[in-house]
Amino acid sequence: MPLASYACIPSESRGRLHDEGRSSTGQVTRGPRDDFQRDRDRIIHSISFRRLRHKTQVFVSPDGDHFRVRLTHSLEVAQIGRTIARALGLNEDLTEALCLAHDIGHPPFGHAGEDALEEALAGYGGFDHNAQTIRTLARLERPYPRWNGLNLTWETLEGLAKHNGPVADAPWALAEADREFRLELNSWPSLEAQIAAVADDIAYDNHDIDDGIRAGLLTIDQLLELPFILERWDEICENFPDVPQERLIPELVRDQIGLMVNDVIQTTRERIAQSGIVSVDDVRAAGVMIGGFSEDMARKERALKGFMYANLYNHPEQLNAAEKARLVVSDLIEAYSADPALMPADWSSGLPGEQPHRMRHIADFLAGMTDRYAANCHARIFGKVDA
Repeated sequence: MPLASYACIPSESRGRLHDEGRSSTGQVTRGPRDDFQRDRDRIIHSISFRRLRHKTQVFVSPDGDHFRVRLTHSLEVAQIGRTIARALGLNEDLTEALCLAHDIGHPPFGHAGEDALEEALAGYGGFDHNAQTIRTLARLERPYPRWNGLNLTWETLEGLAKHNGPVADAPWALAEADREFRLELNSWPSLEAQIAAVADDIAYDNHDIDDGIRAGLLTIDQLLELPFILERWDEICENFPDVPQERLIPELVRDQIGLMVNDVIQTTRERIAQSGIVSVDDVRAAGVMIGGFSEDMARKERALKGFMYANLYNHPEQLNAAEKARLVVSDLIEAYSADPALMPADWSSGLPGEQPHRMRHIADFLAGMTDRYAANCHARIFGKVDA
């Protein structure tokens, strides 16, 4: 399927920070892949992407193998993102790259770990998981001999930096990346980035229902308090009257995802036509988000999100686990600050001598940890913590 005129075209990319035209022997090394395909593949092959398999999505270090983690969530976001991008004539490879990479900056234990890092770095520019994604991919990953980072294209970095819209007050890690490779933080991102953002919402809104019920923290009766969920549930039960209710929950999740995806496709097409958008520059200059839900679906999605916060994310069991996890990260920050030799040699040997660089270096180490590794490090230093 040919790309739409408002899609990002790899041959028209603004390029990479470091020129990669030829190898040290002078051989052209581009191969059959275009620049956005190469970005996607670099992300998939990165250490930080592999670590997502042991990072919290909703449940801290879940015991069951059937619960989602950051890695499986990112794969599900990529599937939804590619579906929408294909229907709209957008660049699927760029969309997929953004979906796969969007959570790489999350520290161990999800938002609990982020809260601990934000508190510790309050006097040093703070901590933001989205900005940490950029820092990780542009600086901390080091698979190449002549530069740090994955050397991703401008379009990929721009999409990761501002997929939720223009950034007025950039966190320090994002401001650092912007100084090195200007990302035009005051403009809107490409449609590929906008679709990656809404695909993330669709994935976690609905898949967290599945995990919440599986964990016994949500019930279908609670969900039916939402009128639009009740409407879909009644129709599903009518279509499958002889099937036990627990077998119908995946059908509800699929149905909700399908409704949201179709709404985004239709709404985005309408906004493109109404705004007269014919190029990616028009998208960036539109002044509003073009890719997203209709007003009606956005209202329903906000209600669902509010329900999930009230009944799942802020469930007493979740809050208790999150507080224990936050203390693990806080303890490790204090321990490594007091005695950097507790970190592995390759991290302690590179510790800067002055603040804020010293604290940021420790935060980089901690943010890259998986849940399991953080718990093991804490156990080695402080002894076992309560489960």
